[in-house]
Amino acid sequence: MSLSHITVNPDSSHEDRAQAIRDTLRDAIVDRRLAPGTKLSEAEVGTLFEVSRTVVRAALQMLAYEGLVKAERNRGAFVSNPTPDEARQVFASRRLIEPGVVDAAIEKITPAAAKKLREHLVEESRHQLERGPTARRAEIRASGDFHLMLAALAGNAILEKFMDELVARSSLVIALYGRSGVSSCGHNDHADLLDALEAKDAAKARALMLRHLDHIEADLDLRMKEGLALKDALAL
Repeated sequence: MSLSHITVNPDSSHEDRAQAIRDTLRDAIVDRRLAPGTKLSEAEVGTLFEVSRTVVRAALQMLAYEGLVKAERNRGAFVSNPTPDEARQVFASRRLIEPGVVDAAIEKITPAAAKKLREHLVEESRHQLERGPTARRAEIRASGDFHLMLAALAGNAILEKFMDELVARSSLVIALYGRSGVSSCGHNDHADLLDALEAKDAAKARALMLRHLDHIEADLDLRMKEGLALKDALAL
């Protein structure tokens, strides 16, 4: 695994240590520093964080519940490798939920909140101008954070938790199946959506959100492909 040695506070509770490990692994998965299919050995993770396998197991169970880790009987835990059908289900779920996020956010948005969102769009633009895998990961994360900021603005903790899970899964899907050099969760789409929110135009904001999600999914290559024979794959 591409994780450096990290120490978790030994005086913290079992639950807090498991949560800290979950948070660190989750960030590495969403940023794709841990690639889909990577094995997460309880022994190795425990050594890296200087905790027992019991604590590691609790952290991995949290990630499995979120769909970011898959536990396989007698084999261990692996970073999820979502199928094309699972990717479609993620975006189908977002289409059901995010128009409601928009409705709630319109009721709560203030000039200060809008200013914070505008500042975030500047950060997104900066990442879009950069190139390379590190910039791509940063742009995907910044794009997802915009949606999480809207969910937080809605003021519904349960809805915010659902969105946190969906955005994390979406980030993994985009990193795995995205065809563009950067995420298609575009700055212009976000800017148009924010304009509609500030104008209190709920119908337009809902339509823009759905169009935006369509744009993201359209940029994914979700076609089922047959693997090459070993000889062909190695060009022998």
